[in-house]
Amino acid sequence: MNNWGKYFLGVVALVVVAYLCWYFSSVIAYVLIAAVISFIGKPIIALLGKIEIRGVKLPNGVKAGLTLLILWAVFVFFFVTIIPLVTNEFQHLSNTSAEQIVAKLESPLTDIGNTLKHYGIIGQQEDVKRYSSDNLASFVSGTRIKSLFSVVAGTVSGIFVSLFSITFIAFFFLKDSYLFHRIVLALLPVRYEESGRNALESIQRLLVRYFGGLFLEVLGVMALNTIGLCVVGMNFSNAIVIGLVSGVLNVIPYIGPLIGIVFGMVVGLVLNIDLPFYTDVLPLLFYMALAMLFTQLVDNVVFQPFIYGNSVHAHPLEIFLVILMAGSMAGIPGMILAIPSYTVLRVILREFFNKYKLVKKLTQSLGKYE
Repeated sequence: MNNWGKYFLGVVALVVVAYLCWYFSSVIAYVLIAAVISFIGKPIIALLGKIEIRGVKLPNGVKAGLTLLILWAVFVFFFVTIIPLVTNEFQHLSNTSAEQIVAKLESPLTDIGNTLKHYGIIGQQEDVKRYSSDNLASFVSGTRIKSLFSVVAGTVSGIFVSLFSITFIAFFFLKDSYLFHRIVLALLPVRYEESGRNALESIQRLLVRYFGGLFLEVLGVMALNTIGLCVVGMNFSNAIVIGLVSGVLNVIPYIGPLIGIVFGMVVGLVLNIDLPFYTDVLPLLFYMALAMLFTQLVDNVVFQPFIYGNSVHAHPLEIFLVILMAGSMAGIPGMILAIPSYTVLRVILREFFNKYKLVKKLTQSLGKYE
């Protein structure tokens, strides 16, 4: 067979593989998520491996089951304790219309509008109150909140199937720590098995560090925002909801923290809408913004360098460009998955394409930290 025939068969094989990956994308997603869960559960498996009952260590199946129970217990406890608070907060927001907020803020909005018109920032015919009402509607719209709950309720069965599938697959990945490795290595030619094994080991170490650090970052941002908002005068139940939402949104690079701050300010405004604006509400909003900005400062100086320094090992500009490209291709989900995906890609490039100069430049920092 000539070279053209080999190229043609190669292209056909790639097309078939791409089609199969697309057709079974949900199954592949289940396997990959289960693999990540098994990576995260490895430290728990290691701890359970040290337990001996009458000189007998726990079987692998028992360790895998207990690990999944621990992970699920943390997940369920989090939602059982926090979600009711979030639901009550959103219910309070849905009971307040944008028109009510604008009516209460008529005086400061008029002052802001006059100031902007005076300096030529907006036209004389533009209505700041109408503009504020339209934009606030997206935050306090009861219709949107109800539609969100209806969508969630309509997909409960699909979510249950997904969670059961992921849990079932993760159990066997945890029971046999090298099962996922063997599945991947079985798809590689024999001459690439050693490189594939090294890549999988590196990916596992880096992803465990990344997701563990990310979890600690969410808890840290949540705790700091909750404490800061309580200090400036908010009730604990309201502060912890804002802290939770801002902590989760912080997972979205760059725009997530901004959305969290805006959300907190809107909640603070709605909860104190009956108070005088200039003497009570405005100082509260200022201190709220100050507390949340301080949290972001700590996050940028302490949390993020710890996470990225132990997993990504990439230049900040490099990370920014990757996140920007991922956001352009896949929106917010792409931004969230950009860093771990880029980490996996760099490990694969280092193991299989390290003879190229560009690859060496992109991956040279990985070997320093493993």
